[in-house]
Amino acid sequence: MNRFQQSNALNRLPDQFFARLVGKAQPYIKAGYDLINLGQGNPDQPTPPHIVKSLQKAVENPMHHKYSPFRGHRFLKQAISNFYHREYGVTLDPEREVAVLFGAKAGLVEISQCMLNEGDKALVPDPGYPDYESGIALAGAHTVKMPLRKENHFLPDYKELDEKSLNTAKMMFLNYPNNPTAAVATERFFSDTVTIAEKHNLCVVHDFAYGAIGFDGSKPISFLQSKGAKEVGIEVYTLSKTYNMAGWRVGFALGNEQIIESINLIQDHYYVSLFGGIQEAAAEALNGPQDCVGELVSLYEDRRDAFIGALQDRGWDIEAPKGSFFVWLPVPENYTSEQFADHLLEKAHVIVAPGKGFGINGEGYVRVGLLCEKDRLIEAAERIVKLPLERN
Repeated sequence: MNRFQQSNALNRLPDQFFARLVGKAQPYIKAGYDLINLGQGNPDQPTPPHIVKSLQKAVENPMHHKYSPFRGHRFLKQAISNFYHREYGVTLDPEREVAVLFGAKAGLVEISQCMLNEGDKALVPDPGYPDYESGIALAGAHTVKMPLRKENHFLPDYKELDEKSLNTAKMMFLNYPNNPTAAVATERFFSDTVTIAEKHNLCVVHDFAYGAIGFDGSKPISFLQSKGAKEVGIEVYTLSKTYNMAGWRVGFALGNEQIIESINLIQDHYYVSLFGGIQEAAAEALNGPQDCVGELVSLYEDRRDAFIGALQDRGWDIEAPKGSFFVWLPVPENYTSEQFADHLLEKAHVIVAPGKGFGINGEGYVRVGLLCEKDRLIEAAERIVKLPLERN
């Protein structure tokens, strides 16, 4: 048999963190243990019925049985623009400032191949979503880590970055509400980001995947609401979390028209846009009734309160997250994040994601996803607090 070597680009890719996490759980699943899986970020609720019905109807339209326009249907891009104007007061040109994506994940990987050359540098949050680094690696570029620390509310401290890193980097990835820390951004932080980007000619990519999920009556803000944001970057949004459409793979990039054109150009070579029926259903999600979004946020807030309350009632000192559907749970003393995650899996049969998988500064935490029923979350909390801790 011939031996075929992978390309250098593939060899540069980091390990797929979530695939390894699933692999660790498989022996326990096969052995029949009652596992509570809080380790992944896959929404557990169904897509709202009116969106599903829209797709069912659209499938019968022969127009959608042909190739879609390369850069997406005008009706979807107009719906995206309407959504942003309604929700955030941001005005977008549907043709020049909107790019339809095969899910936000694809766009977050593609953007590095659009904007970076071999040897270039990109600023990434640490801890942060691992696929930012995947795209950077495929481009042959390098990462410069921006530490996210509790004392700065898990926002990067730009004063901590040296001038050389800022002057040589070409891109900056941000993500608020944040995965994995569940932190939220402030208007002041986004304003400072625009100032830094203007000064150092940085392309800002704000991952707004959890943009709909804010708690305690507070709505997360869009980077594009900041004055000058469209001059320095883009925002990437997804329907996966807002409308429980993770499997539908619908996302979009918004903002700076030069960057949007670059994304459209690379996608001209990768895809012939999304299936038209899915685009029609996505437009219905954005234009249609939004009660389902409020109900979903209330569901996550109820789950958050139940899980955090169960931990606090049993003596754990932990703050409730302000956004996303994650809890950034501190690890007990004498454990690394991976040791504690393994301990929970082995002894409590609860799956969580070790913080170190999101970066060096994720050490000391595990990420918990609020993506199962409330009674199971309470049970998971009870299993965690009852677990005897061993000295390492």
